[in-house]
Order: sequence, then C-alpha cells, then structure tokens
Amino acid sequence: MRITSTSCICPVLVCLCFVQRCYGAAHHGSIKVTRNQTKHIEGETEVHHRPKRGWVWNQFFVLEEHMGPDPQYVGKLHSNSDKGDGSVKYILTGEGAGTIFIIDDTTGDIHSTKSLDREQKTHYVLHAQAIDRRTNKPLEPESEFIIKVQDINDNAPKFTDGPYIVTVPEMSEMGTSVLQVTATDADDPTYGNSARVVYSILQGQPYFSVDPKTGVIRTALHNMDREAREHYSVVIQAKDMAGQVGGLSGSTTVNITLTDVNDNPPRFPQKHYQLYVPESAQVGSAVGKIKANDADTGSNADMKYTIINGDGSGVFSISTDKETREGILSLKKPLNYEKKKSYTLNIEGANTHLDFRFSHLGPFKDVTMLKVIVGDVDEPPLFTMPSYVMEVYENAKIGTPVGTVTAHDPDAANSLVRYFIDHNTEEDRYFTIDASTGTIETAKIFDREETPWFNITVAASEIDNPRLVSHVPVGVRILDVNDNPPELARDYDIVVCENTKPGQVIQTITATDKDNSANGARFHFSLDEGLSLNPNFTLRNNEDNTASILTRRRRYSRTTQDIYYLPVLISDGGVPPLSSSSTLTIRVCACERDGRVRTCHAEAFLSSAGLSTGALIAILLCVVILLAIVVLFITLRRSKKEPLIISEEDVRENVVTYDDEGGGEEDTEAFDITALRNPSAAEELKYRRDVRPEVKPLSRHHPSSSLDSIDVQEFIKQRLAEADLDPSVPPYDSLQTYAYEGHRSEAGSISSLDSATTHSDQDYNYLGDWGPEFKKLAELYGEVESERTT
Repeated sequence: MRITSTSCICPVLVCLCFVQRCYGAAHHGSIKVTRNQTKHIEGETEVHHRPKRGWVWNQFFVLEEHMGPDPQYVGKLHSNSDKGDGSVKYILTGEGAGTIFIIDDTTGDIHSTKSLDREQKTHYVLHAQAIDRRTNKPLEPESEFIIKVQDINDNAPKFTDGPYIVTVPEMSEMGTSVLQVTATDADDPTYGNSARVVYSILQGQPYFSVDPKTGVIRTALHNMDREAREHYSVVIQAKDMAGQVGGLSGSTTVNITLTDVNDNPPRFPQKHYQLYVPESAQVGSAVGKIKANDADTGSNADMKYTIINGDGSGVFSISTDKETREGILSLKKPLNYEKKKSYTLNIEGANTHLDFRFSHLGPFKDVTMLKVIVGDVDEPPLFTMPSYVMEVYENAKIGTPVGTVTAHDPDAANSLVRYFIDHNTEEDRYFTIDASTGTIETAKIFDREETPWFNITVAASEIDNPRLVSHVPVGVRILDVNDNPPELARDYDIVVCENTKPGQVIQTITATDKDNSANGARFHFSLDEGLSLNPNFTLRNNEDNTASILTRRRRYSRTTQDIYYLPVLISDGGVPPLSSSSTLTIRVCACERDGRVRTCHAEAFLSSAGLSTGALIAILLCVVILLAIVVLFITLRRSKKEPLIISEEDVRENVVTYDDEGGGEEDTEAFDITALRNPSAAEELKYRRDVRPEVKPLSRHHPSSSLDSIDVQEFIKQRLAEADLDPSVPPYDSLQTYAYEGHRSEAGSISSLDSATTHSDQDYNYLGDWGPEFKKLAELYGEVESERTT
C-alpha cells in the first residue's frame, strides 16, 4: 500500500517530500508497498523469493488551527493491487475516523474536516485497509499509521503567579537579587522556537534589571534610599520565538518595596527652643513636649531623650513617649517666679537601635537647647509654716488668746491677707480668729479630761482676690489643770481573819486621778486625823502611790463584830493639791491556817466550836453511808419470800402494816408478834430462824407462870437485856414497839384470827347489857347468831 502525504513543513520533511513526489511522479504519484509474492515457473518447483519493499511512510502531519474554507488535505492511501479501475475500496478506522478525518474510498485521499488544537491532542492513531469491492475481501492486511498535529505558534507566554509583591532592604548593593519570575508557553518546546521564551523589562529602569533567560530581577543602582522613594512598580515581559519579530508575548507586574534600615540619625528641627511654664504648674505634671525627627521607621526611629546639662536639670525631667517618639518634659520641683524666672536645658535625642554598617553616617544623636520661661501667676497667700501647734489651759476664760498664724502674698503686689476659720466641724466652733492679725482665741471653756486635743483649719485669702485661698492645719493642745481629786482605783473587798496577828498587811490600795501625771501622779494616803486613834487597824503610806492596811489586834471575832469601816484620806501632788476621803469596808472571816478564807457567814459559827468544814462533811458522808446500808439490808430481808401455797392447817396472817391496837400473830421476821399481846398470854420465846444462836436468851429459863405476874416495865427491860446479849442479831440497832393496854379484858380477844375456818359457840347476848356504846356491836353479833340458828 502506498501512502502519500503533502504536509511537509520542516526542512527535513521538505527534502523527503521532494524525493517522495519525484518518485511518485515516476510511479504515478505514489509509493508502492508490495506484498510478499511467490512466482510459479513452469517445470520448476515452487521457490520462495523475498520481494523488494518501497519506502514505508506510516505518519501523516496536519497543521493545527487550519482556518481554510475547504477540508485540509492530509495524505493519500494506495494499494499495489489498485489498477485504477475502482475495484479497490479503502476503509479508514481509528481515532477521529469519519468525524475528523474522512477518506475517499476510491482514491484513498484523506482530508481533515475540523480545525485541530495540538495543545488539546498531539496525535491520532488510525487504521487503513484495502478490500476488493466485488468480493469484499481484504486485499492487504490492515495497516496502522499516525496523524500528528503539527504545532504552530498560537500560545503566548503566561505568568501564572503574577502580579508579585516583594521587598528588598534599602541601601542594598547593586545586583542584589530581588525575585525570579517564570513564564510558561503551551506550544511545543521540541518543535521550532514557539515555546522558547526570553524576558525583558518594560518598566522599572534604571532601578532594576532582569536576566533574559532566567527571569531573575536584580537591583540596578547603588544605595537605593527608601526615604527618597519607597515603592517601585516593575513590568516584566516574556516573549516566545526567542524574542524574534512575530513572536507572542505576555507581561506581569512586580511591586517592589524598599524596607527601612537605620541609616538616618535623629535631627531636631531647631537648635533653640523656648517654653513658657506658669509658676502654678503642679509638681509631676507635663509642662511641654519636644521631638527630634528621624526619617527611619519602626524600631530604627526609636530614640531616648535626656537632659545632659543645664541649670534646670534638678527642676525638670524628660521621658520618651513610645508611640509618638516625643520627649515629655515634666516638673520635678515647684516653680517660683519671684525666685527664678527662667531655666536653660540641653536636651539630647539618640537612637536606641544602631546599625553599625551605617555608623559612618552618624553620629545617630542630636542636641538642642531649651529655654524655659517661668510665668508669673497670682498665687494664694503663703503661710509661714506648713502646720501650727498651740496650747491653752483647760478652764480658761472665753476669749483667751491661743496663738497666731501668719501668711503673706508671695506675689510682687504683696496684697493684704484676711484670715478666717472653716467651720466645717464641731471642733472649729470652739475657737475664733482675728481676720486681720490671725490671732486665735477660745470661744468655749474646755475640759481636758473630755477633749485633750483640737484640730482646726485656718484659711487665708487676699483681700483683692478672695477666690485665691490657702489653708493650714492648726492643732490645739489643752493643758491640764489640777481640778480633779484622786480616788480609789477600785472598790476593795478587804477581809481580815479572826486569828490574824498584829501588824499584818491585809490589803494594799492604790488611787487614780483624771488629771495627767504632772498634777495627779504623786498620791499620799492617811487616816482621817479628825477621828480618834483606830484601835483595830492602821494605814501605812508606801511612798509609791500605794498604801497598806495593817491590823492592830491579835484576834477578831465575828460574833462580837463582823464588819469594820476605815475612813482613808487621799491627796495628790498638784498645785494646788486636791484630796478626797473614801471609806474602806473590812469583813471578819474564819480562815484556814494557811490564810485561806473558810467562811464569812454568821450561820457558820458552829465551826468555831472545834469542828471544821472538812469534819462536818465527813460526818454527813458517814450518815449517808449508814442509811444506805440500812436500806440495802431491809431490801435483802424483804426479798426472802414465803411459799405462795399455804396448807389448810397453817392459817395465819402476814402483817405488813398494822395500825390497830389488837393482837396479832408471830408471822414476821422483823419483830416478835407476841410483843403486841398481853404479857400474861405471851408464848414461849422462839429463836431466829435465819441464824442459830450460840447463847440462849435469858427468857427461856423463866417459867411460864411468871408471865402472869410480870410487870410491863420488867418485861421491856428483860427484852432489852436479851437483845443486848443476843449474838445473832444484826450489827445495827433494831427498833421494836410494845403496845400494852392493860391486864386482860373481860371481853376477851376480838381478833378475827381463826374466825374464817372455825365456828364459835359463844353467846353474844351479853353485849346488850354493856350499854349504848356496844349497842351496834350487840346488834351485829346478835344477827349473826340468829342466822346461824336459822
């Protein structure tokens, strides 16, 4: 198959195209590509021969951006089998076949129907095939070829990162690199000069330059001064085709700013300044400002101001304002126009951050002279002292002079001064002042013991200008006068023991005085001389503002006299001396041997009989213990109970509390129940059931017949003797009660014992003969007897 192309642009392709076309003219305008063939010679065996091949041209070129009215011719396909009779059909497949590229199926001519862009697609891969139109069979195998889009210079260089902003220090050396810019070209860098870019500077000369190949921007002048010009706008151009005529170009802007360095020293605009300051300016206040100019910025312009000399260095001070870089002049001491009317100051301003590369441009400081003129101001009166202290005696009469304050006009006019007291507090109303002389007098009578000190404020103003007022504090001390007699320091509770000895100190007393120590600290104590000599007590002055009370007797008795009164006279050492009389009360008390007071009450006289308080307490404790033992013993005895079930034969009563005068049974362990009966009817004595006695009672030896004739008194004595000699009784006293109402009774016993279980046959009719006193009893027993009979 033969492929013919007419797109020959580059010089090499021009030559090739020339050879191709000449060769094609000799061979009907085509390059043959023969197929492998085998010839059969008659009479010879089949022999394989390698056929000769023509030039194989499998690549077409098509120009991009074709704008012609007709489709662009790309090339031609031709097969050796094509005899020109139209029997061969050419088929084109692959990228863009049928849409971008079309083929004449008879002639094999290929055309491009659209304008192509190499920057979007650089080449297309296609497949060509020749088939027999009649049989529709391929005459040759399918062949692949490439159509390359040939580049033209249709893209200008571009700066993708622009515009640029960059800085460079001022005073930099020439050739200092500032920035490198880069432009890109979308054209084919391998084909011609379409993408070969060169750089040039369109704007910014002669300050900056650019390298044509690398795009590096550099400074082009020595020592570029920021203070002369700070901002530069540089325009850089990039042109393709190696800068030749007809090439495309693009540009960008580079904004360059010179940064500051400390290359400018500070300078005062003037060498002499003048400042007016009134003498009324307050100490510590700012009175003026001064500034040295520095062309630099930022920290390079920071500076410090100092007063290096001058007669006002002790009166003024200067500081630096960090924001405005101004020197603030302040007042250290008050000004006085009448004493000094002007001051001269030498002020220096110096940079604080130095760059030693530019020290040759220095020195980086400057000095100026400042003259301060003090202005005269109408000032208020000035007191001769900052404060006054005066004294006056208490009880002084109203109008007594206390002291004098003095003020004068500090101005040259020397105006007259008027004085007055500011009555702002109650203390100011105790005094008055002479408006012309400034003499202070009392307006009330003072008592030092109430208020020892007064603080007042005196004001002074000029008569010509009353609005100018000055004040001064005045303290008035009230001096003491001996007008208060001394008194006892407290109420004394003095005690004297009954067994005291003569000359014994029983109390030391002191005194107080409302006056101060000059008039009341020296006290003298004595007994009232108008009274007779006290036989009981005496007083001793100790000469140290104390006195001692001493006894004059050996013993004191509360029964005779329990309270004594002792008048004491106290005088101070003031001028004139004052005295007062006080009465001391002395109580007589019973004391221990070591002097401790035992009691002072009259109801405790029993203790003088020889029993002390401790002994009485011991006796009371013993009594309490004994009572506790008795209660415990009785409780234990009562805790022994008899059986609850009693036989029918043992019929008796247990007397717990028995308060009638009849008889009873021996049914308790606390006492003998027979003691309540008639002695003649008493049975033989029995032993205690809880203790076995070792000695028998004496009563057991007496015959029972003696009970009939024994006397009650003898009976009690006998029982007493038995109790004393009985070793079985408990170790405490036992109280027994014997009640005897006479010797027998004709009526007999009226006890109800045994009456519940036995029936008596006694006739009670005789009760009716006993009189009206037994009438009721006779009726009761008569009715009982009648009921029994019935």
